Amino acid sequence: MYSFNGTNIDPSVKTISIQTFQNNAPNAPAALSQRFTEDIKDYFQRNTTLKLVPRDGDLQFDGTIAAYDFSPAAIQQSGQASGLPSAGVNRLVIQVQLRFTNTKDSKQDFEQTFQSQKDFPSTQDLASVNNDPTSLREVTRNIITDMFNKSVANW
Repeated sequence: MYSFNGTNIDPSVKTISIQTFQNNAPNAPAALSQRFTEDIKDYFQRNTTLKLVPRDGDLQFDGTIAAYDFSPAAIQQSGQASGLPSAGVNRLVIQVQLRFTNTKDSKQDFEQTFQSQKDFPSTQDLASVNNDPTSLREVTRNIITDMFNKSVANW
């Protein structure tokens, strides 16, 4: 079982179901849950021949957005007379908990938390990051790629 996109999917596996990832992170933008779920669906449809079904797929993805944290990542001394330290860089960290079920081979089932992060200039606040879909997709794309690799590429 080999394909050019690096997947290792048993030929008996034909379908995939991806439930909406619920947003349990209080700081996350409201639209993140839906956007993240749709991005996962798109990624699997582009990179596999699996048919997306609403539920009970041969491969099943279910999970939550567990953390969405925006905090200072690099502290630097201020050039001002007060000399107080300030954030040089802010970091966004997103964690997603995944329950993966392979109905054809339960030995491949797993639950795992996936995490990705991106640094932003200290001049960019949380509201501007939340309103920048390109930046958010960059962080979530890393998580989706890791989920893909763990579930169907066996990496």
